[in-house]
Amino acid sequence: MKLIGSYTSPFVRKISIILLEKGITFEFVNEQPYNAINNVMQYNPLGKVPALVTDEGDVWYDSPIIAEYIDLLDMAPAMLPKEPKAALKLRQIEALADGIMDAALVSVREIARPAAQQSETELLRQREKISKGLDALENYLSDGTLSVDALDLATISIACAIGYLNFRHVSPGWCVDRPQLVKLVENLFQRESFARTEPPKA
Repeated sequence: MKLIGSYTSPFVRKISIILLEKGITFEFVNEQPYNAINNVMQYNPLGKVPALVTDEGDVWYDSPIIAEYIDLLDMAPAMLPKEPKAALKLRQIEALADGIMDAALVSVREIARPAAQQSETELLRQREKISKGLDALENYLSDGTLSVDALDLATISIACAIGYLNFRHVSPGWCVDRPQLVKLVENLFQRESFARTEPPKA
């Protein structure tokens, strides 16, 4: 099995963590989708990572689809509950965490532009998405929808999103007034799967 991705992508990190937690052996193929020369479109016509190539030669993309495929292999620990509606709820929370990652990625690309070309309106829009998304995640933890001790698709996605905020220094005050999110990521960041997938320091 091969995982196509970059070491800095939070979406790729999510899949790497799931594979590691399930003890699935895989080869990591480092591809930078924003480099002028890359092979990402060979696996995903949209040129996005991650992509997963199975031992049978099937190719799966993007991260929610790959995560579902891996869980269909029926290897412990399960990332989603068996009950369909409960599983759908976790998938919705995964989508929320992924949306925070997307907003952070847009922010990083905007800040990378020359100062005169940056849009403060766009940056504010992405910051609001991140803030509202984090508030919703805090509520899910506070009302018992999620547990700070859980390891599943939703909590892994949340921790990868916050890990990316920390890595790129986006929304540095995210932890203020969000104690449940702090507890969740403190728990997950201690796991070997998270330590092994921490993005490289610049």
